[in-house]
Amino acid sequence: MGADRERSGRRGPARVVAYAVCGVVLLGGCASMPDSGDLRGVESTPRQDPQVRVFAMPPREDDSPTEIVQGFLEALTSNEPEYETARKYLTGEAARTWEPERSTTVLTGGPGTESDHSGSREDADDYSVTLTGTRVATVDAQQSYAPANGQYREPVHLTRDNKSGQWRIDALPQGVIMGKSDFQRTYMSVNKYYFASNTAPVTQAGTSAQPAAVADPVYVRRLVDPMTQVVRSLISGPTRLLGPVVRSSFPTGTALAKNVESLTPDDRNKLTVRLNDRAAGVGADTCDEMAAQLLFTLQNLTPVVDEVELRSDGGQLCSLTEDRAETVATRGSAQRPDYLYFIDDEDRLVRIAAGSSGTRPEPVPGALGEGVAALRSVAVSRDEHSAAGIGLDNKSLYVGSMVSGGSLGDPVLVSKGKTEATRLTPPSWDAQGDLWIADRDPADPRLLLLKEGKGEPVEVRTPGLDGRVQAVRVAADGVRIALIVEKDGKRSLLIGRIERDGRAGRTSAVTVLELRSATPELEEVTAMSWAGDSRLVVVGRERGGVQQIGYVQVDGSTPEASVPAALTGVKEIAATEDERLPLVAYSEDVIVRLPSGLQWQKVTEGTAPVYPG
Repeated sequence: MGADRERSGRRGPARVVAYAVCGVVLLGGCASMPDSGDLRGVESTPRQDPQVRVFAMPPREDDSPTEIVQGFLEALTSNEPEYETARKYLTGEAARTWEPERSTTVLTGGPGTESDHSGSREDADDYSVTLTGTRVATVDAQQSYAPANGQYREPVHLTRDNKSGQWRIDALPQGVIMGKSDFQRTYMSVNKYYFASNTAPVTQAGTSAQPAAVADPVYVRRLVDPMTQVVRSLISGPTRLLGPVVRSSFPTGTALAKNVESLTPDDRNKLTVRLNDRAAGVGADTCDEMAAQLLFTLQNLTPVVDEVELRSDGGQLCSLTEDRAETVATRGSAQRPDYLYFIDDEDRLVRIAAGSSGTRPEPVPGALGEGVAALRSVAVSRDEHSAAGIGLDNKSLYVGSMVSGGSLGDPVLVSKGKTEATRLTPPSWDAQGDLWIADRDPADPRLLLLKEGKGEPVEVRTPGLDGRVQAVRVAADGVRIALIVEKDGKRSLLIGRIERDGRAGRTSAVTVLELRSATPELEEVTAMSWAGDSRLVVVGRERGGVQQIGYVQVDGSTPEASVPAALTGVKEIAATEDERLPLVAYSEDVIVRLPSGLQWQKVTEGTAPVYPG
């Protein structure tokens, strides 16, 4: 039975008891479901406690076709691993060919059902209905989430068995369908971790380059052994979107050993993972990377995992603790910057210790902190050794080192745009030390990259980009980029994949592919910043709404993190992948910050706050 819905009509004692529990535990959250009329819906009600377990009820002998369809839809929201009860609503052949794992379709409300009046009658031996609704998202066979829109209409056909007289579904769409609140209760987002493929894999002799870990979010069923689900998903490889730019240290064909059904850490929080023989020959360094992938992936699941041991063919391959995992690969969320940077009232680059309660900034060492050039916006490299600044008129880009006595020199890029709004965007540094920026000149709009912040700018190819880039932020993993893009007066947040063609003897070509909206419900995105390995903080508004601050995932879903405290007049916002550091914003002509669990606090006068990146 669905936890947030009820089927009406005559029911047996067991079903009545289940409803009574639903009414008490869920505070009356069960919705009434009519059995007559042309349009019916499995209502999706406000989100319930995610730990509530939903138990599906099997069909009764006298269930009508309408009740069979509604019972099947309810059973889809249960916590059964193989949808055992849902299959009881299907004919034998349909149960064998139905593939619930192929996809999950999420609708605004619960799926409705329209009867086919052209030929369906309950007094005949077949019956047809159409499932209807408004799409919100889909989760594909790789468990990857993507926003969706438009109407959902899929036919369902039922037949009556000649011997038993019972109705069963014999034709239905593949996959699972449910309302948004049922999806939020039933599924949870988990980051799988792979390595950026532009960092070389380890060899038997080792390598000096530490690979960058890349978060690949997937949705797993919350109460159906999520740890085992996500480990299987991790080992099977990255989702299609990230596949071209990441690698996995698990050898091709690796899987859990045949007799492994469930994974649970022991009382010392150590998880033993037994793999098939494809992993038997890996070296120690490769095995450490495999274990690091597992530890990073399992970090936010319960029960807690502090150590992973990998075994194959009855022998131990390696064992890795959480502390050692950080020495195997770098993660943006584990890199804590030293300072928060912004521009003071003298148009200089200044800084305050990151995470401190200080309110008195100091100029950064070097020309940008000495006021050699008056600045409008800035970006600081992730190693905090270099900075890039845009002049007051948004026309010129300067790059300088943050060492005392350093000179600034001529601009490394000059826009030909005729107004401030049609010139350069604020810049952004990636993990490789390269500088990204967009020129908004209508006559020649371009997304540009400057290798190590100098030299001739490389124009980044952006096939499929429809609109003009207004803001650029590159993720710490170096393989994803966030762009605010304007088209027809609407500004959207798009996330894309960065691909580099670095073949020997050729100038490296850089392309941004698979640009997708991360904020389909927002009409106007005015500011954004990375705020986790797969999360951003966004300032924007819905159609007809007011400005708001919220978090979004790179896949366009809404994370479970609490919404930041309201703040009016936000023009710029800064966050870092290390989620322990406070949000910082420029609002009402002052810099403010939001310490965890507190309200916004004034820091000082200034503009353009940024963390490194």
